[in-house]
Amino acid sequence: MSDTAVPTACSLVDMVGALAEGSVSARRLTEEALRRIAAAQPELNAFRTVRAEAALAEADAADRRLAAGERLPLLGVPLAVKDDMDVTGEPTAFGCAGAFPPKTADSEAVRRLRAAGAVIVGKTQTPELGQWPFTEGGAFGETRNPWNTAYTPGGSSGGSAAAVAAGLVPAALGSDGAGSVRIPAAWTHLVGVKPQRGRISTWPEPESFHGLTVNGVLARTVADAALLLDAASGPHPGDLHRPARISAVAATRRPPRRLRIALSFAMAFTATPKSLDPEVRSAVERLAAQLESLGHEVIPEDPRYGPIGLTFVPRATSGVRDWAARVPDPALLDPRTHEAVRTGRALGGLALRASRRAETVLRRRVGEVFDRFDVVLTPTTATPPLRIGALAGLGAMATDRAMIAACPYAWTWNVLGWPGVNVPAGLTTDGLPMGAQLLGPADSEPLLLGLAAQLEAAEDWAAVRPGQKAAVSSR
Repeated sequence: MSDTAVPTACSLVDMVGALAEGSVSARRLTEEALRRIAAAQPELNAFRTVRAEAALAEADAADRRLAAGERLPLLGVPLAVKDDMDVTGEPTAFGCAGAFPPKTADSEAVRRLRAAGAVIVGKTQTPELGQWPFTEGGAFGETRNPWNTAYTPGGSSGGSAAAVAAGLVPAALGSDGAGSVRIPAAWTHLVGVKPQRGRISTWPEPESFHGLTVNGVLARTVADAALLLDAASGPHPGDLHRPARISAVAATRRPPRRLRIALSFAMAFTATPKSLDPEVRSAVERLAAQLESLGHEVIPEDPRYGPIGLTFVPRATSGVRDWAARVPDPALLDPRTHEAVRTGRALGGLALRASRRAETVLRRRVGEVFDRFDVVLTPTTATPPLRIGALAGLGAMATDRAMIAACPYAWTWNVLGWPGVNVPAGLTTDGLPMGAQLLGPADSEPLLLGLAAQLEAAEDWAAVRPGQKAAVSSR
């Protein structure tokens, strides 16, 4: 790589190496990222805030540190974070309309990225308070999928997914409260890591959405995802959850032993209609066969989810209630958000306390599958990406039913607080991405990332990018 030619396909790992050897400058990488963001913004609308002047100043400072011989894991690399994370001097609107004040301190995850040397180029779009698997809203419009702009990149980390899939940045942070990292990763052909609860701090929240939401990473390769995960991980003294440190990068370099993998298409009970798209099922079955060819044992088996759905709603809606109380003008919130707030008020007492107490029992019940298996393989979503506007204008109940029908697989692991990794599963006949989840018990990120890296070596999914298939034109 030269300082005059910065390929948009350059990986995070490659950027770090090029910066360390001096073949490219942080300013050049940041200028190119800002140029790509500006060019893509009218169509993709991936960013809520672009920090052009501040990012260039950070890049110049990184170049001075590099010239002085300093080396850090992400020194000089341009990255993005989701707009539910605080960045000093920028508002945290979290998908909402209104005049939000600039923050006076970084969130812990952003602080750790800066400590690793990253340049923060901007904050990415998210639907209002991260509630939906699409990234659309009255405050900012529609964020579109680089694979086909007639479709959503998913949500709620849709802006981060669109930015990474389009090559605007090599990787980005997102957050995942019901699949909000894994769903957009599936729908944009990315690796999306939902880590163990507490792995990446949610401070200034001791925990987010009553323990449902964790911060995670989106990247084009497993190695890039692992590098960002390691850099962002670590607790704040005020965090409620403080898992033991892992090395994600080291895990990706160790081939996994022969594993027993449970292939599951079962959906947890929700009392709403849902079905699995045949193309998605075939894609996951193909990945299962690939895992068998790599020497693993894959056996159909379903976790025993039981009444896990009853514990999700009180925590999710109470989290929406908490966040909605902070917006400068509640009158600007979506009517569906107001309905969630009302539900959160109704369920925020005894029902919320009972749902938290039930988590231990549910971990034992669902975790029984790991007495016999190492990993669970499921679809990430039940359908390919939804069209832009597919859920626009619906009422709260209709939105919930449509959302559950499209995305019934990811949210259970948020209740449990355990890690999961989305891996690309291929494209539909229309060229739209699909994904599969590798799910594990507590603190199993090293196992999941090692398996994902082995699968990536066989699949070479990072070689397939938007524009290489007949998928970018509107359908």
